[in-house]
Amino acid sequence: MSAGTERAAATFAGEELGCIRGERVVFRDVSFAVEPGGALILRGPNGSGKSSLLRLACGLLKPAAGRLTWSDADVRNDAHAHRTRLNYVGHLDAVKAALTVAENVAFWAAFAGNTAGVAAALERLDLGALADIPARLLSAGQRRRVNLARLAAAPAPLWLLDEPAVSLDEASAASLGQLMADHRARGGIIVAATHAELRLPDAAVLELTAATP
Repeated sequence: MSAGTERAAATFAGEELGCIRGERVVFRDVSFAVEPGGALILRGPNGSGKSSLLRLACGLLKPAAGRLTWSDADVRNDAHAHRTRLNYVGHLDAVKAALTVAENVAFWAAFAGNTAGVAAALERLDLGALADIPARLLSAGQRRRVNLARLAAAPAPLWLLDEPAVSLDEASAASLGQLMADHRARGGIIVAATHAELRLPDAAVLELTAATP
C-alpha cells in the first residue's frame, strides 16, 4: 500500500511549539494532537500564526522550540517520509496559468504516482467541463477548486489546509465538505486554518493569539 493511499493509522501532534519570524515571536507553547479520522481547526486574528503553524507542520519552517510527531516519532527524523504523507494547500493557489485545468491537476497526480485519478479528481470539484481551459482564464473560485483538486488527485493521509474555502461558492464549499468527510472516513487527518465556517463536524479548535514580543 503506497503512502498516498494508506490510512493515517497514527496521531499527528505538536508539543510545546514555538515560532519566530525575523525577530518577532509569533507564538509559543502551542500543543495539539489529532488522531486518525480527526480534524483540527486553527483560529485566531491576523498575525497570530495560523499560516506559520501550518508551514511548520509541513516542514517549510523549523520550529524555534518544541517538536512535531507522527506516531510519537519526531518528523525531523525522516523529513522525506513526512513530505510524502502530507498534502499542503496554501493560502495562495499553486496553479500554473499557462497550463490547462487538467494539466494542472495531472501534474499533482503524477507527482503522487496516481495518474489514473485525474478525471475523478476533476469531477469531485466539478471541473470536468473546464478541463481544457487555460488556468489564466479562470475566476478566483475556479482557481481555488483546481488547487483543491490535488487533494483527490494526490491522496495523502495528512491534509494541511490554509483558508481552503476562500472564494468558493455554496456548491463548491459543499463539494469540499464532502471531500473532507470522505478523507476522514478513510482515517485521514485534517488541520485547517480558517476565518470561515468549514464543514468539519466534531473538529477540535485551537485558538491562537499573537504572542507578546
